[in-house]
Amino acid sequence: MIARTRAAMRLVTGGAAASAAAPGSPPADQSEKSYRWFPPGTHITVRGLSKQFQGSPLYQDFDLDLPRGKVVSVFGPNGCGKSTIINMIAGLIPVDKGDILFDGKTIDETRIGYVFQNYREALFPWLRAIDNIHYPLKLMGLGRREREEKVQKLLSRFQVKIDFNRYPYELSGGQQQTVSILRSLVMEPEVLFLDEPFSALDYEMTLFMRDQMQKAFMETNTTMVIVSHDLEEAVYLADYVLLLTRRPTKIADLVEVPLPRPRSAETLSDPKFVEIKSHCLDIFRREARL
Repeated sequence: MIARTRAAMRLVTGGAAASAAAPGSPPADQSEKSYRWFPPGTHITVRGLSKQFQGSPLYQDFDLDLPRGKVVSVFGPNGCGKSTIINMIAGLIPVDKGDILFDGKTIDETRIGYVFQNYREALFPWLRAIDNIHYPLKLMGLGRREREEKVQKLLSRFQVKIDFNRYPYELSGGQQQTVSILRSLVMEPEVLFLDEPFSALDYEMTLFMRDQMQKAFMETNTTMVIVSHDLEEAVYLADYVLLLTRRPTKIADLVEVPLPRPRSAETLSDPKFVEIKSHCLDIFRREARL
């Protein structure tokens, strides 16, 4: 568990030595071909990605462009590799072959945040909740006063009713996941990956955290990629829904969700929302062969 927790913290803090190159320019070791891949507005570029497990192909020569400053939900049949694709992009799982760039930069040059589904392995159990939130800022070399200012600003924005002086094992599962989400946001990531971030929360807390994540996105325009097994949630949160096929996995569709923000409970009955959800469901049923 400790090894996985340390891997999580490496992700949360991102690459400390970010490149000084201008956005969109190639890393020093990349060929001219590399930075001509992505169209304007693209933040994450995946080219020729392949991955096998026990000799069975999951992804083969997979290409993907994800837009900057948008929320993309990843949805598809069980076993299609929803979590695997974001784990490969985030650098948690090695790829067999292929290239992944963030605005023309490598992952080591990009500040990445990640919210794990398994919150119990994501937090340091020997640190209080407040110290878990401080930790990424400490690794970034920020002084105590600056860390406290950033953390208090974040907590004031979210107004979560948690005793942050408690240790993770003293908190409920939902509270632990909330701390994990707050920790991922405190260092203001360029890209934030979330793997089933609300799976441990009760319904009331899920609704609250959805609204708070939406608020955080509207304030920061951080590029977010969210894996969800709930189609309604996937459409509600997203600017685009990435629909995947069965393995070997390909893109079934990338569906735009042009609904205004902030979204609310009324959004769920909006005719456009119902239409988009129905379209996504039709594609999912086709790919899942239901």
